[in-house]
Amino acid sequence: MRNMHHTPGTTQRHTAAPLYTPEQRARRDATRWTLVQGILAPFQFAVFLISFVLVLRYLSTGDGATAATVSIVVKTLTLYTIMITGSIWEKVVFGKWLFAPAFFWEDVFSMAVLALHTAYLVMLIGDLGTERARMLLALVAYAAYAINAGQFVLKLRAARLQSASQPPSQSTPSMAAVA
Repeated sequence: MRNMHHTPGTTQRHTAAPLYTPEQRARRDATRWTLVQGILAPFQFAVFLISFVLVLRYLSTGDGATAATVSIVVKTLTLYTIMITGSIWEKVVFGKWLFAPAFFWEDVFSMAVLALHTAYLVMLIGDLGTERARMLLALVAYAAYAINAGQFVLKLRAARLQSASQPPSQSTPSMAAVA
C-alpha cells in the first residue's frame, strides 16, 4: 500500500478529470452551437452592464425607470435565449439537455439566476410591488448572474488549460457555454 500522507518537501499533484472526453471535444468543436454560445455570452454580458448602469441610475436618482425596465426585460430575454441554446449545446456535446456532470453546478446556479429574472418579469407583468422593489430584485438577479458568469469563465479557463496541456494532435480551442 502506498504511503498516503504528505511529508515535508514533497508535492502532491492532483489532476482533475478532463472537462471533455475526446469524443465530447470533437462534438463541441463540430457543432454550430459552440459558436452561438460564444457570440451570445459576451452579448449578454454587454446587455447586463448597460442594464446594471441604468438600474443603478434609477435607484440613485429616480430617473430613467422606463429605460431601466426595458433593459431588464431585454437582459431577461437574452438570458432565456442563452439558456435555451446552451441546453441544446449541452445535449449535443454531453448527451443531456442540462445538468451534465461537467457543468452540473453551473447549471444549478443558472436555474437560480433564471428564477430571479423570471420573478422580476412576474412582478412587472403583474404590477406587483413598487418600481423600486422590482429594481432591487433586478439587482439581486444581476448579482446572481455575475456569480454564474464567473463560474462559466472559470470553467472555460480550466478547459483551455487542459487543452493546452494535451499533445498538439489532441489540443483544440475550447469554448464553454456561458449563462
